[in-house]
Amino acid sequence: MCDTTPKTPIWKAIADALRSDLAEGRYTPGDKLPTEAALAERFGVNRHTVRHGISALVEEGLVRTRRGAGAFVAAIPTDYPIGQRVRFHENLIAAGRRPEKQILDVEERAATDGEAKALVINTGDPVCAYHGLSLADGQPIAVFESVFPLSRLAGMASALQDTSSVTEALRALGVNDYTRATTRLTAVRARATHALHLQVSEGDPLLRTSSVNIGEDGQAVEYGRTWFAGDRITLTLES
Repeated sequence: MCDTTPKTPIWKAIADALRSDLAEGRYTPGDKLPTEAALAERFGVNRHTVRHGISALVEEGLVRTRRGAGAFVAAIPTDYPIGQRVRFHENLIAAGRRPEKQILDVEERAATDGEAKALVINTGDPVCAYHGLSLADGQPIAVFESVFPLSRLAGMASALQDTSSVTEALRALGVNDYTRATTRLTAVRARATHALHLQVSEGDPLLRTSSVNIGEDGQAVEYGRTWFAGDRITLTLES
């Protein structure tokens, strides 16, 4: 007598097993899953079957893959409010995440046309450009570039080397408070350098913000652009 009981496809059983691993906390957001070869050995199947199971989790948003790097547990997006007062550390702490910044580069150079227009200075005027990486719980969530007019903020490069905090660096130079005057949001694709720092694939969706911050006297003190990993952050607008 033939057994007519429906059988679960092997790839689906693998997806179910990995889904249980995630639910039980065996892997946490940002963790890398075992390689296809390791999973194939664990389940006694070929790598193609493993790949099919992982693809199901990718479609559900539980896992993300990066070519040449493997599969990673998708992070829970962090709410990040965009309003007049935007403070990286305060925002992430309020969301229950551990904030961290890494300085990639600090340089003094001439302002581009776009930077000059945003900062209300002349093209070619000296500026300080601060390139960095923002992390939440050790996972990169954004790459940023902040540009400061040296005519108003002489010594900004040294101040940023002493502290990765823009707020603290500005305070050291006499800007005790600042607010966001303008913000522009744009959906873009990750360039190779962004992909490297954010641990995503080139071409993956990013959210880019372009903003101008002003001091208490109304003068522009910072022009910033930030590229957020689209699957790790939820930007919320505050009035």
